[in-house]
Formats: sequence, structure tokens, C-alpha cells
Amino acid sequence: MPKFVIERNLPPGTKLTSEQLREDALRSLEVLRQLGPDIHWIHSFVTDDKIYCIYYAPDESLIREHARLGGFPLDRIAAVRQLLDPVNFA
Repeated sequence: MPKFVIERNLPPGTKLTSEQLREDALRSLEVLRQLGPDIHWIHSFVTDDKIYCIYYAPDESLIREHARLGGFPLDRIAAVRQLLDPVNFA
């Protein structure tokens, strides 16, 4: 299944608490259950002004529907074409 990187910009000055992140994650999981087995959230990286999420999905449309139903920002979706890591070059 294709892998995607999703970029979500946070409003300027936003500082998400651990509780807010937990609530967002639980809401995301509920929406994923509604959408069915074709979309999988792998993990997310939270920075000061963005959240980068990794998903498996058949195409971008299901990721967009997840964001819409969950009320999540979605600023960019990029399909992963290749994975590089140190193990590949050792």
C-alpha cells in the first residue's frame, strides 16, 4: 500500500499540550475506525509549528477525508517514493 507524508501547519503561537495531542490522537483513531481498513496511521512527528504524519492509504482522497471528518489541518500530502536509512548503506 502506498505511504504518504502529511504536513499539518499549526496556527502561529500554538502550543499543544499533551492532553490536546492525546485528544487529537483519539479523535483520529475514531475517524480511522469509521473509514475502515484501507487507511493506517503509522506515527506523527510534532514540532513547534507543524505536525508531520505518516500514513498508509490507497490514495490521497482517503487521507483528505480523514482530515475533513476529524477537523484536522491538512496543508500538504506527499507520496513517499523511496525510503533511505543508514542500514541501507552500512
